[in-house]
Amino acid sequence: MKFNVFKRKSNVVSNYESAKSFQLSPEMELYSAVVTAGLSDNFYEKSDTRLVRIQELMMKNNPEYVAKLAVYARNEMYMRSVPLVLAIELAKSNSGNAVVSKTVNGVVKRADEITELLAYYQLANNRNGVKKLNKLSKQIQKGLSEAFNRFDEYQFAKYNRDTEVKLRDALFIVHPKAKDESQQEIFNKIATNELAVPYTWETELSALGQVKYENEKVKIDAVKVKWEELINSGKIGYMALMRNLRNILEANVSAEHIKKVCDYLSNENAVANSKQLPFRFLAAYREMKFLKSEYVTMILNALEDAVVASAKNLKGFDVSTRVLIACDVSGSMQKAVSAKSKVMLFDIGLMLGMLMQSKCKRIVTGMFGDSWKVINMPNRGVLSNVDEYYKREGEVGYSTNGYKVIDDLINRGVIMDKIMLFTDCQLWDSKVGGSSLEKSWKAYKQIAPNAKLYLFDLAGYGNTPLSIQRNDVCLIAGWSDKVFDVLHSIENGESAIEKIKQVVL
Repeated sequence: MKFNVFKRKSNVVSNYESAKSFQLSPEMELYSAVVTAGLSDNFYEKSDTRLVRIQELMMKNNPEYVAKLAVYARNEMYMRSVPLVLAIELAKSNSGNAVVSKTVNGVVKRADEITELLAYYQLANNRNGVKKLNKLSKQIQKGLSEAFNRFDEYQFAKYNRDTEVKLRDALFIVHPKAKDESQQEIFNKIATNELAVPYTWETELSALGQVKYENEKVKIDAVKVKWEELINSGKIGYMALMRNLRNILEANVSAEHIKKVCDYLSNENAVANSKQLPFRFLAAYREMKFLKSEYVTMILNALEDAVVASAKNLKGFDVSTRVLIACDVSGSMQKAVSAKSKVMLFDIGLMLGMLMQSKCKRIVTGMFGDSWKVINMPNRGVLSNVDEYYKREGEVGYSTNGYKVIDDLINRGVIMDKIMLFTDCQLWDSKVGGSSLEKSWKAYKQIAPNAKLYLFDLAGYGNTPLSIQRNDVCLIAGWSDKVFDVLHSIENGESAIEKIKQVVL
C-alpha cells in the first residue's frame, strides 16, 4: 500500500473536538477539502473559510496535481462549483502555464459553466466597474474558446440566462473561433440575442403561465396536458424530472405517463448518463414518500431501481470477505450540504454505507454517536434502508465515539477483514476517559492482524483520528459513489492521490 505520504516529523494536531488527530499531507488535505466542498457553511467551518483553506493548500501543491484534481472532481465526483474555482485560482498564480487552459477545458462541461467560470473570475480578481472582464487571462481565454466549440444552439439557448455574466458577454470577451460555418451562425445568434427559444420544461411552463384562462379548471387541465406533452417529448433531463416529481403528480397526469416517468427513472442508460450524486435519489425519495397519490409506490420503486442501476458497476466483496460498515450520525454530521438542501452529511454517509452494504455478502452494519449500535438491513432497498437509519439516529446519541465500534469487536472477539467508517473524522471520547480510535485500532490489530480500516471522510477538515502512514489505514473522501472506485484502486495497491494523478489533461 502506498500511503506513506508523510515525513516522519510530527504531524500530530488537535481536531475540532480538541482530540488528538493527524495532519494530512498537502496533497491529501487538498483532495479531501475539494471533494467534500459544497462551498456552503458546514458544522465546524464556514464556506469562506473553506475557500481560503483551499487557496492556501493550492500554493503548497504542484500546479499539475491541482489541475488533475479539478478535472477529477468535475468528471469523477460530479462536482460543479469547486472545479471552476480551482481553475481560476490556478490561473492567478500560473497565468502563463498551459496547464490552466487544459484545466478550464476539462472542467467546463455545460454551456452555463462558461459564464459561471467568468463570474468567479471577476469575483476572485476583485473586478469592478463596466469592464469587469477586461484583459482576460490568455490561458483562460484559450480554454474557454475550446469549450465554446463543444456546444450546439440548443445547449447555448438552454443556459442563456439573465445572469451577472451573460453568454453574450462571454462570447465577446473570449472571441472563440468557430470550427465551421454552422457554428459561426450560432455565435452570431448569441451576439444578436437571437438564439431560438429552447424547448425545456421551464420555457414551456413559463409560456403557459402567461396565458389567461376562463377559470381555474381550464388552467388545471392545461397544466396537465402540458406535463403529459413534456413527458412524451423525452426532453426533460433526468435531474429536472426528479425535481419535478411532485409537480407531475399534482398535475394529475395519466397512469400511462406516470409509467413513462418510472421507466425513464429506472432506465440503466439514463441513470448512467445522468451522473447523479447518490443523495439526489434520497432527496427525491423523501419528497415523494408522504404524498397522497396512488402512484407514489410506483415512483418509490423506480427510485430504488435507479439506485440499483447506479451501483451496477460498484465492486463489493463476496462471502469470503468480512465487512463492517459504521455510519457516524453525531451532531456535527447533522449539517445540510448546502443552504438550499435538506440532505445532511450523515445522509450522505448512510447512503454510501448502504450502497456498499448492497454489494457485500458477509456484512455487519450500524451507526455510532455516544454509543455504537448494530442495525443490520437486507441488501435490497437501499433508500428504504437509509430512511430506516434516519428514523433511528437518536438511539445512539450525538457524540462521536467512533472507538466504540472497534471496542465492540474486541470485546466480542470478532474478526473483520474490512472496517469502514463513514464520518467527518472529528472523533473523540465524550467520556474523557482517554479512549481513542487510534488506541482501539492498535489493540484490535493484536487479534485481527490482517484487518484494514477505511475512513470515508465526508467533511474534509484536513485531519484524521489516526495516522494513515500505516498500510492498514486508508483515507477516502467525497460524496459520490465514485469513492468506491478509489476503494477498489486501494485494494490494488494504489492510493487516492495516485488515482488523481492518472487523470489525463
